[in-house]
Amino acid sequence: MNDELKISDSRTPEAEPTAARSPMPIWIIVLTLLLLFLGAVYFDHHSGWFDKQVYAPYTSADEVASYQPKSGAASMLTHGKAVYETYCGLCHGSDGLGKPAQAPPLAGSEWVAKDITSLARIPLTGLNGPIQVKGRDWNLSMAAMGASLSDADLSAVLTCIRESWGNKNGAVSADQIKAARAAMSGNPPSAASTPK
Repeated sequence: MNDELKISDSRTPEAEPTAARSPMPIWIIVLTLLLLFLGAVYFDHHSGWFDKQVYAPYTSADEVASYQPKSGAASMLTHGKAVYETYCGLCHGSDGLGKPAQAPPLAGSEWVAKDITSLARIPLTGLNGPIQVKGRDWNLSMAAMGASLSDADLSAVLTCIRESWGNKNGAVSADQIKAARAAMSGNPPSAASTPK
């Protein structure tokens, strides 16, 4: 028995485990960098550059501003463009350059720069006969497209015409249209009596 104890005591105890450093696999490093890069790209495209006004699905403050309701002169111009496209754009073109043998141009037209009453007379009463626009003679017939419009709508259209396509002639108010209607007092002039 002594021999058995000697044998069991003569064994050396097992060595304690130690922590050893081993290199990290390269694929983990590459995967981590790739995920960081993709996260940065996603953030870049969807963050709005840290602007407090930008939330998904918008990507910039300019995009958010384009959807905001307009007020003041910008509102009138936006409304005027919509009414222009409905009533005037078919003949005069959405670019205001007119259409050959159909309607004269409004862009750069001397008629657009005239006083409000003279300008308002054309859509309110129509136009028949020869007219000269930008040095070119036109012989046409235009219906009274603006007669059915409210003062606010007609003033918005005339503001659009006077402020678009390089024209810088100022806005037209609804009160000015009301005064123009009163000045005409139901006597539609011909093209010859309209100022040139």
